[in-house]
Amino acid sequence: MPELDALDARLLLLLTDSPRLGVLECARRLGVARGTIQARLDRLTARGILTGFPPDLDLAAMGYGLTAFAVLEIAQGRRSEVSAALSAIDEVCEVHATTGQGDLFVRMVARTHDDLQRVIDEVVSVPDVLRTSTSIALSTPVPPRVRPLLERTARDS
Repeated sequence: MPELDALDARLLLLLTDSPRLGVLECARRLGVARGTIQARLDRLTARGILTGFPPDLDLAAMGYGLTAFAVLEIAQGRRSEVSAALSAIDEVCEVHATTGQGDLFVRMVARTHDDLQRVIDEVVSVPDVLRTSTSIALSTPVPPRVRPLLERTARDS
C-alpha cells in the first residue's frame, strides 16, 4: 500500500492551509463522507505520517530575529548524550545527525548578536562537543515545506 494516496494528500494539503478545520468541514470541502475523513486521519496518525497540528509561529515576531546553524563535531559514540544536552538549551530548535564534516547539524535562534554568542557558548560547553562551525542565516528564501510533495502525490495518484 502506498504511503499516501491522492485523497490523503488532498486532505493534508487542506489541513496545511487551514489546520483548524474540523472533520466535518474537511469532508464537505473534499466531497467525501465524514467517516472517511476521520478514518483517514486516524490511519495517517497511526502510521506516524500525521504527527500533530502545532501552530505555525513566527520566531522573529516572538523576539527571536536571529537564526543560526552550527555543525558540531562530537566525541565518537556520544550522540545521544550530546543531543540530550542540546535539547535542554531552549534556543536550540532542531538537531540532525548528519554525515560529512560534522556529526550534528543544529538550528538555533537568538534575540540579538550578544544573545547568539551566549547560545553558542552554551552549545560549545556541552560535554563531548569537540568543535563547532556556526553560520548566521541572512534570510529564508525557501521555508520548511511539504506542499510540493503533497501536491505531486495528489496529482500522480
